[in-house]
Amino acid sequence: MPWIVDAGDADFAEVVEQAPQVVLVDLWATWCGPCRMVSPALEKVATERAGKLKLVKVDVDAAPETARKFSVQTVPTLLILNQGNVLSRQS
Repeated sequence: MPWIVDAGDADFAEVVEQAPQVVLVDLWATWCGPCRMVSPALEKVATERAGKLKLVKVDVDAAPETARKFSVQTVPTLLILNQGNVLSRQS
């Protein structure tokens, strides 16, 4: 599904900042219960808005530089980006 992708430190800029559509970034962790609970709802939204919204999932433990870039202190942290600019944030 091209509207739901994983990204890490190496490819975050390419996947997110160059996306032509609005991007919902889910900064999560495998050990985070609330992250696992919200994930299906995010995937449903991305599927329903395919082509208009891209969901990018970032495991903060596997992508510490990306987590630092956005000053992530709690997970899940959700960001809405457009052309690399943060429009909204929810932690």
